[in-house]
Amino acid sequence: MASVLYAATSNPGKLRDFSVAASEDGICIQPLPGLDAIPAPHEDRPTFAGNARLKAEYYSRHTPHLVLADDSGLEVDALHGDPGVRSARFAADAAWEPREAAAPPLTTDQRNNLFLLERMRGLAPRTARYRCVLAVARAGSTLLTAEGTVEGEILEAPRGAGGFGYDPLFWLHERKRSMAEISLQEKHTLSHRGRAFRALLPQLRALLH
Repeated sequence: MASVLYAATSNPGKLRDFSVAASEDGICIQPLPGLDAIPAPHEDRPTFAGNARLKAEYYSRHTPHLVLADDSGLEVDALHGDPGVRSARFAADAAWEPREAAAPPLTTDQRNNLFLLERMRGLAPRTARYRCVLAVARAGSTLLTAEGTVEGEILEAPRGAGGFGYDPLFWLHERKRSMAEISLQEKHTLSHRGRAFRALLPQLRALLH
Protein backbone atom coordinates (compact mmCIF):
# COMPACT_ATOMS: atom_id res chain seq x y z
CA MET A 1 0.00 0.00 0.00
CA ALA A 2 1.35 3.42 -0.94
CA SER A 3 2.33 5.85 1.79
CA VAL A 4 0.51 9.17 1.68
CA LEU A 5 2.21 12.54 2.02
CA TYR A 6 0.00 15.59 2.24
CA ALA A 7 1.11 18.69 0.35
CA ALA A 8 0.25 22.21 1.44
CA THR A 9 -0.73 23.27 -2.08
CA SER A 10 -3.67 23.05 -4.43
CA ASN A 11 -1.58 24.13 -7.44
CA PRO A 12 -2.17 21.38 -10.03
CA GLY A 13 1.24 21.90 -11.64
CA LYS A 14 3.10 21.47 -8.38
CA LEU A 15 0.99 18.48 -7.35
CA ARG A 16 1.70 16.85 -10.72
CA ASP A 17 5.45 17.46 -10.43
CA PHE A 18 5.56 16.03 -6.90
CA SER A 19 3.34 13.08 -7.78
CA VAL A 20 5.50 12.01 -10.74
CA ALA A 21 8.65 12.23 -8.61
CA ALA A 22 7.08 10.38 -5.67
CA SER A 23 5.29 7.60 -7.56
CA GLU A 24 8.48 5.68 -8.33
CA ASP A 25 9.02 5.26 -4.58
CA GLY A 26 5.47 4.19 -3.79
CA ILE A 27 4.48 7.52 -2.24
CA CYS A 28 1.11 9.10 -3.00
CA ILE A 29 0.99 12.90 -2.92
CA GLN A 30 -2.36 14.41 -2.02
CA PRO A 31 -3.42 17.96 -1.19
CA LEU A 32 -3.88 18.58 2.51
CA PRO A 33 -7.55 17.89 3.39
CA GLY A 34 -9.44 21.09 4.13
CA LEU A 35 -6.64 23.25 2.73
CA ASP A 36 -9.04 25.76 1.19
CA ALA A 37 -10.63 26.44 4.59
CA ILE A 38 -7.30 27.28 6.27
CA PRO A 39 -6.28 30.96 5.98
CA ALA A 40 -2.99 31.17 4.08
CA PRO A 41 0.05 32.33 6.06
CA HIS A 42 1.88 35.52 5.15
CA GLU A 43 4.99 34.42 3.27
CA ASP A 44 7.38 37.09 4.45
CA ARG A 45 10.70 35.26 4.61
CA PRO A 46 13.49 36.53 2.32
CA THR A 47 14.57 33.06 1.18
CA PHE A 48 12.95 30.00 -0.39
CA ALA A 49 14.10 27.91 2.58
CA GLY A 50 12.51 30.29 5.07
CA ASN A 51 9.16 30.33 3.29
CA ALA A 52 9.11 26.55 2.79
CA ARG A 53 9.69 25.97 6.51
CA LEU A 54 7.14 28.63 7.44
CA LYS A 55 4.42 27.00 5.32
CA ALA A 56 5.21 23.44 6.39
CA GLU A 57 5.17 24.36 10.07
CA TYR A 58 2.02 26.49 9.78
CA TYR A 59 -0.08 23.91 7.94
CA SER A 60 1.20 21.00 10.06
CA ARG A 61 -0.47 22.62 13.06
CA HIS A 62 -3.82 21.94 11.38
CA THR A 63 -3.40 18.17 10.93
CA PRO A 64 -1.83 15.17 12.69
CA HIS A 65 -0.13 14.14 9.45
CA LEU A 66 3.23 14.98 7.96
CA VAL A 67 2.94 18.03 5.71
CA LEU A 68 5.09 18.80 2.66
CA ALA A 69 5.49 22.43 1.62
CA ASP A 70 7.64 24.08 -0.98
CA ASP A 71 8.81 27.48 -2.00
CA SER A 72 10.18 27.81 -5.47
CA GLY A 73 10.76 30.29 -8.20
CA LEU A 74 13.01 31.83 -10.79
CA GLU A 75 16.34 33.56 -10.18
CA VAL A 76 17.66 35.70 -13.05
CA ASP A 77 21.30 36.74 -12.84
CA ALA A 78 20.90 40.02 -14.75
CA LEU A 79 18.13 40.98 -12.29
CA HIS A 80 20.33 40.20 -9.27
CA GLY A 81 18.28 37.11 -8.39
CA ASP A 82 14.83 38.56 -9.02
CA PRO A 83 12.03 37.62 -9.14
CA GLY A 84 13.17 35.05 -6.53
CA VAL A 85 10.75 34.46 -3.67
CA ARG A 86 8.32 36.89 -5.33
CA SER A 87 8.16 34.89 -8.57
CA ALA A 88 4.41 34.25 -8.36
CA ARG A 89 3.71 37.92 -7.60
CA PHE A 90 6.38 39.52 -9.80
CA ALA A 91 4.09 41.72 -11.92
CA ALA A 92 1.59 42.32 -9.12
CA ASP A 93 4.29 43.60 -6.75
CA ALA A 94 5.28 46.19 -9.35
CA ALA A 95 1.63 47.04 -10.13
CA TRP A 96 2.61 46.37 -13.75
CA GLU A 97 0.07 46.26 -16.54
CA PRO A 98 0.65 45.69 -20.27
CA ARG A 99 0.49 48.77 -22.47
CA GLU A 100 -2.47 47.36 -24.36
CA ALA A 101 -5.35 45.48 -22.76
CA ALA A 102 -5.57 41.84 -23.83
CA ALA A 103 -8.74 39.95 -24.66
CA PRO A 104 -9.34 37.67 -22.89
CA PRO A 105 -7.60 39.16 -19.82
CA LEU A 106 -4.12 37.85 -19.12
CA THR A 107 -3.56 35.14 -16.54
CA THR A 108 -1.14 35.74 -13.67
CA ASP A 109 1.47 33.57 -15.41
CA GLN A 110 1.11 35.49 -18.67
CA ARG A 111 1.44 38.84 -16.91
CA ASN A 112 4.55 37.67 -15.05
CA ASN A 113 6.11 36.41 -18.27
CA LEU A 114 5.45 39.66 -20.13
CA PHE A 115 6.80 41.72 -17.23
CA LEU A 116 9.95 39.58 -17.14
CA LEU A 117 10.50 40.10 -20.86
CA GLU A 118 10.12 43.85 -20.39
CA ARG A 119 12.58 43.89 -17.49
CA MET A 120 15.07 41.80 -19.48
CA ARG A 121 15.03 43.98 -22.58
CA GLY A 122 18.64 44.80 -23.50
CA LEU A 123 20.11 43.00 -20.49
CA ALA A 124 22.80 40.33 -20.41
CA PRO A 125 23.57 37.67 -19.41
CA ARG A 126 20.24 35.91 -19.73
CA THR A 127 21.32 33.05 -17.46
CA ALA A 128 18.81 31.96 -14.84
CA ARG A 129 17.80 29.06 -12.67
CA TYR A 130 14.73 27.54 -11.15
CA ARG A 131 15.17 26.82 -7.44
CA CYS A 132 12.94 24.74 -5.17
CA VAL A 133 13.24 24.16 -1.43
CA LEU A 134 11.05 21.51 0.23
CA ALA A 135 10.24 21.21 3.92
CA VAL A 136 8.40 18.45 5.77
CA ALA A 137 6.89 19.26 9.16
CA ARG A 138 4.74 17.71 11.86
CA ALA A 139 3.00 19.48 14.73
CA GLY A 140 4.62 22.81 13.93
CA SER A 141 8.22 21.57 13.69
CA THR A 142 10.29 21.13 10.53
CA LEU A 143 11.75 17.63 10.32
CA LEU A 144 13.30 17.56 6.84
CA THR A 145 14.44 19.97 4.12
CA ALA A 146 15.93 19.52 0.65
CA GLU A 147 16.75 21.70 -2.34
CA GLY A 148 16.92 21.33 -6.12
CA THR A 149 17.92 23.64 -8.97
CA VAL A 150 18.02 23.57 -12.76
CA GLU A 151 20.05 26.00 -14.87
CA GLY A 152 18.85 27.68 -18.05
CA GLU A 153 18.43 30.94 -19.95
CA ILE A 154 15.60 33.39 -20.45
CA LEU A 155 14.29 33.40 -24.02
CA GLU A 156 13.29 36.58 -25.84
CA ALA A 157 9.83 35.15 -26.62
CA PRO A 158 7.78 32.27 -25.16
CA ARG A 159 8.00 28.78 -26.64
CA GLY A 160 5.75 25.81 -25.94
CA ALA A 161 2.31 25.29 -24.44
CA GLY A 162 3.12 22.93 -21.56
CA GLY A 163 4.17 23.53 -18.00
CA PHE A 164 3.25 26.63 -16.02
CA GLY A 165 4.83 29.71 -14.49
CA TYR A 166 7.88 30.86 -16.44
CA ASP A 167 8.31 27.55 -18.29
CA PRO A 168 7.67 29.03 -21.79
CA LEU A 169 10.60 31.44 -21.28
CA PHE A 170 13.02 29.02 -19.63
CA TRP A 171 15.45 27.53 -22.16
CA LEU A 172 17.15 24.21 -21.36
CA HIS A 173 20.48 23.98 -23.18
CA GLU A 174 20.85 20.23 -22.79
CA ARG A 175 17.42 19.62 -24.36
CA LYS A 176 17.49 22.50 -26.89
CA ARG A 177 13.91 23.20 -25.86
CA SER A 178 12.04 25.34 -23.39
CA MET A 179 10.70 23.87 -20.16
CA ALA A 180 7.23 24.22 -21.72
CA GLU A 181 8.23 22.02 -24.69
CA ILE A 182 9.40 18.90 -22.83
CA SER A 183 7.32 15.93 -21.70
CA LEU A 184 6.26 15.36 -18.11
CA GLN A 185 8.69 12.45 -17.86
CA GLU A 186 11.58 14.60 -19.08
CA LYS A 187 10.56 17.35 -16.68
CA HIS A 188 10.67 14.86 -13.82
CA THR A 189 14.26 13.94 -14.59
CA LEU A 190 15.58 17.51 -14.57
CA SER A 191 13.09 19.90 -12.95
CA HIS A 192 13.95 21.72 -9.74
CA ARG A 193 10.97 20.16 -7.96
CA GLY A 194 11.88 16.66 -9.12
CA ARG A 195 15.49 17.14 -8.03
CA ALA A 196 14.44 18.55 -4.68
CA PHE A 197 12.04 15.65 -4.08
CA ARG A 198 14.66 13.05 -5.00
CA ALA A 199 17.08 14.72 -2.58
CA LEU A 200 14.37 14.51 0.10
CA LEU A 201 13.52 10.83 -0.48
CA PRO A 202 16.31 9.14 1.54
CA GLN A 203 15.24 11.07 4.65
CA LEU A 204 11.52 10.78 3.87
CA ARG A 205 11.47 6.99 3.66
CA ALA A 206 12.37 6.67 7.34
CA LEU A 207 9.41 8.84 8.35
CA LEU A 208 6.80 7.22 6.09
CA HIS A 209 7.67 3.54 6.38
